[in-house]
Amino acid sequence: MERKSKPKIAVWKFASCDGCQLSLLDCEDELLTVADAVEIAYFPEATSTQVKGPYDVSLVEGSITTQHDAERIHRVRRASKVLITIGACATAGGIQALRNFKDTKALTALVYANPKYIETLSKSTPIADHVFVDFELRGCPISKTQLLEVIGAYLDGRKPITPRYSVCVECKRRGTPCVMVTQGTPCLGPVTQAGCNALCPAYQRGCFGCFGPAEAPNTRSLAEQWKALGQSPQDLVRAFRTFNAYADAFRKESDVHES
Repeated sequence: MERKSKPKIAVWKFASCDGCQLSLLDCEDELLTVADAVEIAYFPEATSTQVKGPYDVSLVEGSITTQHDAERIHRVRRASKVLITIGACATAGGIQALRNFKDTKALTALVYANPKYIETLSKSTPIADHVFVDFELRGCPISKTQLLEVIGAYLDGRKPITPRYSVCVECKRRGTPCVMVTQGTPCLGPVTQAGCNALCPAYQRGCFGCFGPAEAPNTRSLAEQWKALGQSPQDLVRAFRTFNAYADAFRKESDVHES
């Protein structure tokens, strides 16, 4: 009897810190179960084994920052039945997208002794700006629980179930008092997608927006609340320009407050 082949999974890296790939490796026991059900065909972070495509599922970490990246992501897309972007870099350009607000050539000249040898695009952009993406998994880094859910969903042929509501819902669920109401601490929780189990508010710190904009975020209303707490326009710009600086809602709100 012919043995049915396992689905092939590939993990690709572009401009990133590798943190989201490490989240996959951190799954430990769960990863062993996944590895038993699929063939890890391409994952340089974990193995030197490389199996040619096509791949059933490709996980892509990192943003597009060079012309080589821009060309390579199209090859990845063509070789993948399903392409899932993982992390803030892949879904919103990441920390490196901060350069999108400045003159890249001027920054390069400040950092490198011989900037003429540096070949880079003027902007750091998410994968979806270049190819069709089947699903975006947010976070800096991603939630390993959400990652396993997304992988399992696509292998089972169903739609992934991940939250689109805000971090405030997670605060309510774990019984954490609102840090803005009780302490006057600026917090991005009302406009940030859930996924971290409200980690920072649980330690009396405001949310930093690691998972990017929640569904239909009212950033303007939150900005007004921050102003009432004594935050300056510069504070607002810095708050919205972190891990997900080039996510549409955060980018537009930061532009409003930039002098």
